[in-house]
Amino acid sequence: MNFRRGRVRDEPEINFIPLIDVLLVILIFLMVTTSYSRFSELEVNLPAAAGKASEARPREIIVEVARDGRVKVAGAAMPAGDTGSLTSALKTAAQGKSDAVVTIDADAGATHQSVVSVMEAARNAGLSQLTFATRTPQQ
Repeated sequence: MNFRRGRVRDEPEINFIPLIDVLLVILIFLMVTTSYSRFSELEVNLPAAAGKASEARPREIIVEVARDGRVKVAGAAMPAGDTGSLTSALKTAAQGKSDAVVTIDADAGATHQSVVSVMEAARNAGLSQLTFATRTPQQ
């Protein structure tokens, strides 16, 4: 006994309108919250110093930085990467010199980190006057 003889079974429908609305909201949210960063390259040509060499100052502390990161403070070798011992060596070298100038003589192939470590140690030692040694270009 089939009492539903005249009824046709309805096929289920998928309504895409709400799905499109949700995806549009998600798209707008992602566009607003995404941060765009610009990557740019700079071609840097380092200047050559052609000035007259300055006279050696009695209040000068020379810090040499080798290509492999080894550091010498006033001729005394220091362990590479040890900022604490470098700070204490700079304090010792600056005793009695109220306005000592730290001259950083870094190799051209030395890493920036080793030079920044020397600058940080000088700041920790209370030495604020820094200068970099350069070579005059060969003509």
